[in-house]
Parts: sequence; structure tokens; C-alpha cells
Amino acid sequence: MNKQKKKYLLIALIYIAFISLGLPDGLLGVAWPEMRSSFSLPLDALGIILIGSTTGYLLSSFFNGFFIKKIGVAVLLALSCLATGLALIGYTLTPFWWLLPVLAVLAGMGAGAIDAGLNTYVEKNFNEGLMQWLHASFGVGVTIGPIIMANAIKYSDSWRTGYIIVGTAQIMLALIFVLTLSLWKDSKNKKQAEGEKDKQKKREEKMIDTLKHLPALLSILLFFIYTGIEMAIGHWTYTLFTESRGISTALAGFWVSAYWGSFTIGRILAGFLAYKFLSRKITKYAAVLGLFGSILIAVNLSQGLSLFGIAITGLAIAPIFPALISSTSYRVGKEHTTNTIGMQISAAGLGGALLPGLAGVLAQNISLEIIPIFITILFILFLTINNLIKKVTDQAAGKAA
Repeated sequence: MNKQKKKYLLIALIYIAFISLGLPDGLLGVAWPEMRSSFSLPLDALGIILIGSTTGYLLSSFFNGFFIKKIGVAVLLALSCLATGLALIGYTLTPFWWLLPVLAVLAGMGAGAIDAGLNTYVEKNFNEGLMQWLHASFGVGVTIGPIIMANAIKYSDSWRTGYIIVGTAQIMLALIFVLTLSLWKDSKNKKQAEGEKDKQKKREEKMIDTLKHLPALLSILLFFIYTGIEMAIGHWTYTLFTESRGISTALAGFWVSAYWGSFTIGRILAGFLAYKFLSRKITKYAAVLGLFGSILIAVNLSQGLSLFGIAITGLAIAPIFPALISSTSYRVGKEHTTNTIGMQISAAGLGGALLPGLAGVLAQNISLEIIPIFITILFILFLTINNLIKKVTDQAAGKAA
């Protein structure tokens, strides 16, 4: 197989892996009514499973840099897919509900390692357009997941069938990674590759040094805030529109779907924009447009403008996460990149859980109308930190020169 064909095969594997990453996320929401009935659980027991999966995700993504240095990205991906597959099939076999959160930790660890590992690999080896499309493919997985589970319940009358299908697919993907280990290695001759690997190891900093590096800390904070914005809008807009603004459930549901739809479209389009614009430019202007959309929702001049604001915001913020990943080395330096990407992914998971929760607390104690104001403030904070990183990076570059 020639070099070009190997490259295309590797890209296909990367896309398939990220689609598979989204599949489990789309299963649980559809399966939960049947699952909790099987184990005689209360409605809010779902939160315990989510805590388990989030814990595993945060742990594995945070230590992504360490694992990649020790075993390499291909082996990490194979083990992660295997762990995820075994955990999902484990859901279907356990007779005790308390094992579900334990298995969720294992599934979360697999997902976190796949997410951080692939982001790290693509950032180092491919262009920024591929990074945007990589994250768009995750949306494909999240979309397919509910379809698989809904049809599994419909035709087999069991939620377990859906998890068996996706779990088996994950294990098969792990086997594919094992069989294609050579594709993930550097194509240079062995001596040259080992020499460059030794140089890279010398340049790479330890995790503790990365945690002391101000641009890295600020970069991690950017991810915490960004994902909080994304999830807060997704979680709370429907409630805001229906309970505070009197918009019908059908119309509110349509526009929340439009938010996620425009989000997916935005990532596809951003893949083309990435060939013409630097990722850091895309991040800045996308956040400014997102700020504009959140202001439209917050000021509520009319129902039409508010609904337009949610669609604009979804389209605007879509490219931010992949663009931030692609520009990691610019913000923190190549020696801190591997460590920082894993920490960024971990911070993103934490922000996606905590900031929407904080929005809910504010809404409970003040008003639902505080939510778009809170999101607007987060956008301003995001842009402020992003500009601060640029100043710190430019100053460091000036001193080095």
C-alpha cells in the first residue's frame, strides 16, 4: 500500500473512531426509561450513572499525555475501545443496578482516552480542516445512537440489544486498531524516527511543569468556559422559551433542534474555512458572533429575534472547540501541547457539567431570564481570556526573539 492510500485509510479510521465515540452518548437517553424499569430505579438515578461516566472521562482525558508517551496513541485507542465495548456489554449482563455506575466509570475512561488521544494525534499530524470535520463526525455518532437504541427496543423489546450492538462494534473497532498499528507510526526510516522521538521527549515537559505554565492554565480555562456555554444553551433554552416566554413546546423544541442542527452544519462549513483562516482567528470571530447571538436572546426584543439568536449562536460556536484544539501549540508551545490537550478535554467535561448546573441554581434563585445573561457574561469572559493568552504568547515570543 502506498503512502497516499495509507493516509486516506488512517483518516477514515479516525473518522470512524470519532463516530463511535458519539454512539454511546446517544444511547442512554433513549434507553433510560426501559433501563430504570428493569432495575426498579427512580427517575433521578440517571444522575449517578452520569457521575460515574464523567469521573472516568475526566481521569483518562486528564492523563492523556502520560498514556500516549508510555504506550502510543494506537495502543491507547485499541485499549480504550475495548474498555468501552466491555463496559457497554457489561450493562446488559449485570443483575445488580449498582454495577451500572461502576461500568460507567470504565466506559467514561474509554471515551475520555479516545477523545483526548485522537484530538492530540490530529492536532500534531493533520490540518485544521480535518479537526473541524473530526468533531462534526462526533455529531453523526450522537445522531445514530438514538436511532440504534429506538429500533433495538422496537424490534427486540429490550434496551440491552442496543448496548450489545454498539458494544460489539466498539470491540471490533479495537481489533481494527490492533491490526492497523503500523499506520499510526511515522513513515520516516526507523533511525530518523527514533532520533526525532528522542528530541521530542526532551522538548516535552512533565505534567507538573505544564500545570505551572500560565498559558496552559488559561487555555484549560477556555475549554471549561466554552463547554459550559455550549451545554448551558442546549440544556436550558427550551425551559427558558416555554416556561418564561410562553413559546409553545413545539416551536421551542424546533428551535432547540435548530441550535444543534446549525451547530453540526457550522462544523462542516468550518472545515472549509480552516483552509483559509488561522484557527485562532476562527475562535475569536466565532466567539464574537456567539456573543451577539446570546445578546439577542438576553434582551428579548421580540420572539423572532430571540429564536434567531439561538440559531446564530449554534452556528457561531460550532467551530470553537476544534479550532481551540488545533491552535493549542500556538497558545502553550509544542513542549506543553500533549499534556495540555488532555487537560483541556478534561476541563471541557467538567465545565459542561458544572456551569449548566450553576445556571440552574441562578435560575432557581433569581429567574429563568438570568440564564441568557449568564451565558453572555461567559462569552465576554471567554473573549477576555483569549485576548490575554494572545498578549502573554506575543510577549513570550518577543522575549525569545
